[in-house]
Amino acid sequence: MLFFCLSGGLPGCSSDKPQNAPPPQPPSNKGLAPLVYQTLPDNIQWLTNNTDPVFASDNAQKGGIFRGAIMSFPMTFRVVGPDSNGSFRSAILDNQLSLINLHPVSRNIIPELATHWAYAPDKKTMYFKLDTDALWSDGVPVTARDYVYTLTFMRSEHIVAPWYNDYYTREIESVTAFDDYTIAVKSTKAVPDLYLKLGISPTPEHFFRTLEDDFVSRFNWAVVPNTGAYQISDFKKGRFIRFSRKKQWWAKDRRYFKNRFNVDSVLFTVIRDFNMQWEYFKKGRLDTFGMVLPKFWHQKSDTPVINKGYVERIWFFNDLGQPSRGMWLNLDRPIFRDIRVRQAFAHAMNMDKVIKQVLRGDYFRLPQAFYGYGEYTDYTIKARRYDISKVETLMTQAGWQRGADGIWHKGSMRFSVTVTYSLEEYMPRLAVLKEEACKAGIDLELERLDPTAIVKKTLEKKHDVAWVGLGAGLRPSFWQGWHSANAHKPQTNNITNTDDPELDKLIDQYRDSLDEQERINLSITIQNKIHDICAYVPSYMVPYVRLAYWRWMRLPKFHGTPVSNSLFDPFASDTGGLFWVDANIRQQTLAAEKEGEGFAPVTIIDDKYKRKAGPE
Repeated sequence: MLFFCLSGGLPGCSSDKPQNAPPPQPPSNKGLAPLVYQTLPDNIQWLTNNTDPVFASDNAQKGGIFRGAIMSFPMTFRVVGPDSNGSFRSAILDNQLSLINLHPVSRNIIPELATHWAYAPDKKTMYFKLDTDALWSDGVPVTARDYVYTLTFMRSEHIVAPWYNDYYTREIESVTAFDDYTIAVKSTKAVPDLYLKLGISPTPEHFFRTLEDDFVSRFNWAVVPNTGAYQISDFKKGRFIRFSRKKQWWAKDRRYFKNRFNVDSVLFTVIRDFNMQWEYFKKGRLDTFGMVLPKFWHQKSDTPVINKGYVERIWFFNDLGQPSRGMWLNLDRPIFRDIRVRQAFAHAMNMDKVIKQVLRGDYFRLPQAFYGYGEYTDYTIKARRYDISKVETLMTQAGWQRGADGIWHKGSMRFSVTVTYSLEEYMPRLAVLKEEACKAGIDLELERLDPTAIVKKTLEKKHDVAWVGLGAGLRPSFWQGWHSANAHKPQTNNITNTDDPELDKLIDQYRDSLDEQERINLSITIQNKIHDICAYVPSYMVPYVRLAYWRWMRLPKFHGTPVSNSLFDPFASDTGGLFWVDANIRQQTLAAEKEGEGFAPVTIIDDKYKRKAGPE
């Protein structure tokens, strides 16, 4: 999906009840067709995991509010279908548990909605025993029918979600119920790491009831029942969204959930300007503030609330696959159809100067789109470096000439493209790129849109060059972003409109492969092919979390896990919800601030998970 970050929030808004949601259905499965149960095979070897270390603090306290901010209001609460692929989607999905998850440190399987799991001899099927205590947020038990319905839902044309239609048809063969709390999920083929594929989430059939042509509009603002710790309780379009913690959440005492998800409510308020968020944060109306931007860490941190110790700072290195941040070229634009022109464009982008001059060397150059996936990554691939002589050679070979203004021309075509971006903070970086590109004969016109608008424009393939990032997963995923099945059509993640038969063949082989080593080899081959196509110019990576937070926001002694991409993530089931609000410290801090008294400044640098061999 497109990658944008939520940052920290504003309090004090009045609450409205959810608007425009469908009439609530009775909390019951009454009226739904009964399931047909199959016979469970004999000799299943059930597995579970209640022995890995807990990763929450016994010191955690329940209560309080976490106040966060979003740059723009989402276009929908749906998590599938048109306009659903925005940044706020993760907040909704993170409150929907899966059958199983991975321990954030050991990376072993741990229970979520399933208490036990087992593998079939065919290496395509997994069996799951469901937790009989699991409930939807409307009180309806989570049962086998909700997993059977997931297949029906995701395959339906009414949800207008081609990627999900394809995945749940091409990749998931069946979901079988043996009783209300025992199921099997079968892949269409054996794959390495089968558990990564089959630990699916349930879908509440009792809420949706029927899927019809009006699905997209009918459920645009529906608050769908979920299984996680929080649920949307109030919202006002364009202003705020509030989540409330379920006080009697069914999983609150489970081993890997205990002492987590501690705040009573999470309030996200729309604050469209990042600098305005900083001002509210300094006034204590935001609880945390992301300080990845060097100017905040190195310059703006010289402010009374930090110097007097009311606000603390942390620089925490993690170990994750890197989001593919950079410049995405739309190959349906005539100017980018010649690969030599694309290569020239890449060599005209002086990312190293941006990192050194604007970002104070705090960031690292991202070599390619799939970096940080272990054996699945080709670490020999390097990003194209700024080189005006190579630009000259490539453009001349392609039949272009420098005009009187120094910009390349060919017939009526001038090498001028629009770079669309979302945040004001990106402007200094893009200004350097624009200046350096001009020296190489390329004119960059800069267009700023709010995050929601840039997602819409990019997914509709109306951009020249999009300055965005795609999120990382546990394994490289190529089909969404690079297969021609998703090119030349809106609402897909192939935002470059790459349409290459040879690449398609490799991606199909990767998806169909039964052998892990073959998949690794194919992954490396695909990455080189994508690098050669040159529809994406990588920018930089940030292998850490850097934050400021009011001292009443407390963290465990270990601060975070290797896969923590936000120390104050309130929702994510794998590593979120580890923080809490200390009401006594809050009262103490506010009293000290009022009296002009201070505390010792605190800056924590935690590099225990930093990669030993740093990036180039």
